[in-house]
Amino acid sequence: MRLEETVEAKCGKLRLDSWISSRISGISRARIQSSIKSGLVAVNGRVVNKVSHNVKGGDKVSCTISELQPLRAEPEDIPLEIVYEDEHLLVVNKPPHMVVHPAPGNPTGTLVNGILHHCSLPTVATSSQEVLSDVEDISDDEGLCSTLCGESVRPGIVHRLDKGTSGLLVVAKDEHAHAHLSEQFKQHSIQRVYASLTSGVPSALRGRIEIPIGRDVNNRIRMSAIPGPIKQGQARHAASRYKVIEILAGGGSALVEWRLETGRTHQIRAHAKYIGVPLLGDEVYGGTRSMALSLLRPRIPPSCHNQLSLMLSGLERPCLHALALGFTHPHTGEEIHFSCPPPPDFAGILSQLRKMGMEKV
Repeated sequence: MRLEETVEAKCGKLRLDSWISSRISGISRARIQSSIKSGLVAVNGRVVNKVSHNVKGGDKVSCTISELQPLRAEPEDIPLEIVYEDEHLLVVNKPPHMVVHPAPGNPTGTLVNGILHHCSLPTVATSSQEVLSDVEDISDDEGLCSTLCGESVRPGIVHRLDKGTSGLLVVAKDEHAHAHLSEQFKQHSIQRVYASLTSGVPSALRGRIEIPIGRDVNNRIRMSAIPGPIKQGQARHAASRYKVIEILAGGGSALVEWRLETGRTHQIRAHAKYIGVPLLGDEVYGGTRSMALSLLRPRIPPSCHNQLSLMLSGLERPCLHALALGFTHPHTGEEIHFSCPPPPDFAGILSQLRKMGMEKV
């Protein structure tokens, strides 16, 4: 597919990938970005391979959309923390910064690559549009995930966690287990408990947030809680329950437990932002270092200020951990439950915040 068009004069500055996406329907942003990076896009006669390049009114854009190439997941010897395993499924404690499955922005080093090696399974090839349609750098949405490779479901990723989110995730080894677990997610009967550290404390110490979530129209890598009636194609029903466990650092932060009723992309992160307490370390949703400093510094002793700055400078992900997971075993019918504490980065920040002041709720 080719596009040759001039950017309208009334347009302000727009990212090149965003502008092309607005001019071509039915093509994923990831595929457009791949075409740009491959040198198939020119602006005013010059090849541009930077997806964030700004175009303006009057620019002449020439673009060829590349063919959709299957992703291949090769087995990789990646250390995995297996919490439970039998012949039908396994439960993994995913570390932060690991992507769940291969995508254009993360073709290797994923959980799927590690599981293929762990289970001694062959290379997986997929041209699944669901996998390829995610925007670069958010190919690891929390929510339901279809089978990775059509009829030969090995391994079967049933749900996903964001790249920065640590914690428990279940993987099906056979089709019956995959179908059964997927149905439990669909019926919202899976028990999922998350722990987070927030920037500030929710005004209500416990509550239920039932606000639809959809793609942020101003930022494609972000979701947004959109109040009001659900308009077709704009947002999907989403409900989260939360409870403040501890108020930390004089009210500058809180340890909050979340229980999900639905599994939308970035659900906790979007709902936390909506109630005014973005997750600590979540730069995409407003939990920036500067915000954390402005909330925490006035509430802690001056002697702790240097420690606070060091702590925040080392924070490289949203403080969110999948703490507990419970479901019906797809073959035995047994109710099984798993839990694992947060990893050292999360636990270390929690410990420091407690030292700055802690009040149990």
